[in-house]
Amino acid sequence: MNSVSLVGNLATDVELRQVSEKKVASFLLAVDRPSRDGAADFVWISAWERQGELCAEYLAKGSRIGVEGRLKSRTWEDDGRRRDAIEIVARRIDFLDSVRNGSEVTPFEAALA
Repeated sequence: MNSVSLVGNLATDVELRQVSEKKVASFLLAVDRPSRDGAADFVWISAWERQGELCAEYLAKGSRIGVEGRLKSRTWEDDGRRRDAIEIVARRIDFLDSVRNGSEVTPFEAALA
């Protein structure tokens, strides 16, 4: 089973782009390590279509989220060098900070199954 659940803070702003007629949002998530040294692990997250649009609209660097998804590896060439990365393709994203909706501040969930 390929399933991952993480909670962390966005280390970058959300980048929304068009890929083959679909929208995808990408951002880097900082996940605290259980040790007390203040270290974190950084993981790329991708969210597709409406979920990605909601991330781009409501999230910014520093936002706290919970994400459930699947691991995906990818490889590409950069200046003749092979690069590898592992990212999480989100199935569900919970916005753990409050989001301003008009004058009201409420919890927000961007979960699309």
